Amino acid sequence: MNILLLGSGGREHALAWKLAGSPSCSQLFAAPGNPGIAECADIVALDPSDHKAVIAFCHENAVDLVVVGPEAPLVAGLADDLRAEGFAVFGPGKGAAQLEGSKGFTKDLCARAGIPTARYERVTSLEAGWGALKNFNAPFVLKADGLAAGKGVVIAETREEAQHALSEMFDGRFGSAGSEVVIEEFMTGEEASFFALTDGEIILPFGTAQDHKRVGEGDTGPNTGGMGSYSPAPVLTDALIDRAMREIVVPTVRTLSEDKMPYRGVLYAGLMLTDEGPKLVEYNIRFGDPECQVLMMRFEGDLAALLHACATGDLSKADPVRFSDDTALTVVMAAEGYPDTPKKGGAIELGGAEDDGAKVFHAGTSRDEDGGLISSGGRVLSVTARGSNATKAQAAAYKAVDAITFPDGFCRRDIGWREVERETAE
Repeated sequence: MNILLLGSGGREHALAWKLAGSPSCSQLFAAPGNPGIAECADIVALDPSDHKAVIAFCHENAVDLVVVGPEAPLVAGLADDLRAEGFAVFGPGKGAAQLEGSKGFTKDLCARAGIPTARYERVTSLEAGWGALKNFNAPFVLKADGLAAGKGVVIAETREEAQHALSEMFDGRFGSAGSEVVIEEFMTGEEASFFALTDGEIILPFGTAQDHKRVGEGDTGPNTGGMGSYSPAPVLTDALIDRAMREIVVPTVRTLSEDKMPYRGVLYAGLMLTDEGPKLVEYNIRFGDPECQVLMMRFEGDLAALLHACATGDLSKADPVRFSDDTALTVVMAAEGYPDTPKKGGAIELGGAEDDGAKVFHAGTSRDEDGGLISSGGRVLSVTARGSNATKAQAAAYKAVDAITFPDGFCRRDIGWREVERETAE
């Protein structure tokens, strides 16, 4: 089949790499892509926000499946417009995409469906926010309601910090995403990521992962889009996965269907593993970044056929989902200054990073006038490797990192530390 992949980050490079190797894929187009994606797909000059142009391209090139990588086009209703023209799309429509597009929408859905999550209040003004803080104890969790590139969450240790953060939010710190804020109780536990594919009725578990959001080692500093991750997450036992499916994912898909917003795509549930059981932290409506990179390193099967079955309501006929027993771990190399003001244009030499089976997924890269690889974003590379356990996968990933020359880049040196510590203690 002919496939169009939309997006330009490390997540999309991982998807492109796996789709290009799928027996069901005859031609893979990607827009806007990046230098890494260009190695496994035909790059086309398309803006995913230009729905008419995307639709025209699909007609002209007999596209059988559109895979939407990032969340913004889905929240904007691209999947609806493509489906209206008869195209199969992997990704939810505008209504269901509110699961990520609006934190308040998701919290209200959880309340209606009895899905375990943190107690919350929605506020639309600074005065209301300050008033709502009185109903919570420190630390305070403040979330911009809309899309904020994974950076719209503030954890304030004191009431004064929370008041200051609310002032910044309503003053435009996160743009229009912060015009409404969700205030939540702080949940205690270990956080993990659970993925499921659904065609609106059938739901298939699709792996687990844990990521590292903080920019600094020891999980310190500001939140980022993600500095690294590993899969699987053994802390999510089979029993916890069954419970998360039963109490969180299934009721979500069922409620959306009842509300005439059937969900087709990947559902990414961020879970807090509390003493009372798993609770939903938030939903993403796409594969995570960098979680997608480790999932694709472990996935064994025809990804193109699986995503097409999901997009067309045929998951009941799909082959069983298979993953390698290995652990995959990815280390994000970011540009100096990230997450605030990343330095762009730094030269990159990959050297022998992929010599021993590691894979370097491009995220924020481009080519200079001479064809050299340079940085063009905050998170630049996702250096990914496999091993029989987290300790070995970590060692392989950092060996690949150390083979790369990127003077303007940096990375955390402790990705996977929780699982490595658990393995060392055994």
